[in-house]
Amino acid sequence: MGKIKYNIEEFIKKTPIFDINSLKKLSNDKYVYLLLNKLLKKGKIKRLTRGYYTIHDDPSLLVFCFKQAYLGLQDAMSLHNLWEQETIPIIITTRKVRQGIRKMIGGNVLIRRIEQRYLFGIEYYKQGDFWLPYSDIEKTFIDLVYFKEKISNEVTNNIKKRINKKKLDSYLKMYPIRVKNSVMKRLRGST
Repeated sequence: MGKIKYNIEEFIKKTPIFDINSLKKLSNDKYVYLLLNKLLKKGKIKRLTRGYYTIHDDPSLLVFCFKQAYLGLQDAMSLHNLWEQETIPIIITTRKVRQGIRKMIGGNVLIRRIEQRYLFGIEYYKQGDFWLPYSDIEKTFIDLVYFKEKISNEVTNNIKKRINKKKLDSYLKMYPIRVKNSVMKRLRGST
């Protein structure tokens, strides 16, 4: 078990998240579950969500547990320096999961759902040691309007200064007319 344990521990040091299946692929050893429980009890790994684990203290890593997800809304506004406020990670996913606040390693995470057809406008940004998927500025603004989040005129003006109008228009073609009208009204309404 020594060599297998070493390979698994090396693997979990090099990856942001892992699941039991990835550990099983490293080893045909029937003791993988035992090793996983031992590492959990010793505090060497942390549970992100059912079946997914990490050695890191970053709740944003939960985004990798939901296939087809990204970090967005106020979290993306902070990343893009569109406002000065601190925020918790906000994960937007197409999966049918329970929405709302989840308490986890080192803090809270907010989960929101979106339809598959609205899954675009995502870029990877380096945050600490990892490259995480975030909505770009245009998609962030549309999502804020789509989810009916309150946006101050100051933030809207900051977005307006940095937004790519052609990209915004191409994104809005994917949405119903009421969303497009709300986005455009919000842009015109800022001073």
